[in-house]
Formats: sequence, C-alpha cells, structure tokens
Amino acid sequence: MSDGQPGELLIKPSSTEHPLYEPVVEACKSVYDPEIPVNIFDLGLIYTVTISDEGVVDVIMTLTAPGCPVAGEMPGWVADAISAVPGVQSVDVEMTFDPQWGMDMMSDEARLELGFM
Repeated sequence: MSDGQPGELLIKPSSTEHPLYEPVVEACKSVYDPEIPVNIFDLGLIYTVTISDEGVVDVIMTLTAPGCPVAGEMPGWVADAISAVPGVQSVDVEMTFDPQWGMDMMSDEARLELGFM
C-alpha cells in the first residue's frame, strides 16, 4: 500500500476497453507459476496490460517473491503467450516489485483453488 489508504496501489490502469484486452488476459491465464497451481493473472502477478492502437502490448508484472526461481524465465513465458494472440504486433514485459505482491492481490478463483476461501 502506498500511504495507508486501503486498496490504493500505485498501479497504472490497464487498457480494458481495447478489443485485444480479453484475448491478452486469456493468454496470460495460460501461464502458471510452477510452484503454485494457479495462473499468473488470477494470482495477481499481472499489474498492468496496456495496448496501443497498433497492437503493441506492454505488460507490467511481478513475482510472488523477488527470489522466485523462474524470475528470469517468466517474462519470456508471458511474452510468448501474448505474442500468439492474433492482432498483437509486439510485446514488452517489464518486471517490478513495487508494489510488492501480496495474497490480497489474488482473484477469488485463486483463493478458492488454494483453499483460502
């Protein structure tokens, strides 16, 4: 959290109105953290998906922990998955640890799958 305000994270908004947004999200959902049986989107590891009119996709993501064993590989997995979406021209995946990931970022589906609900 930034300054103690509940729910206030300094995360750039995604291009949710773009026609490629849902297919890009579905592509992200095909990537799994190898240590957790939930896709990275529902885990809350994808912070921002921005898509230009030309089909250039920029992703800002994180990992469950900075020392994650697949830290070097996961951005490539995400880029490969999104690159396969028709209409996507290019993909850039940026890794950040600000804000740090927390279990409160998981979707209800992820919480249910992991037995937290």
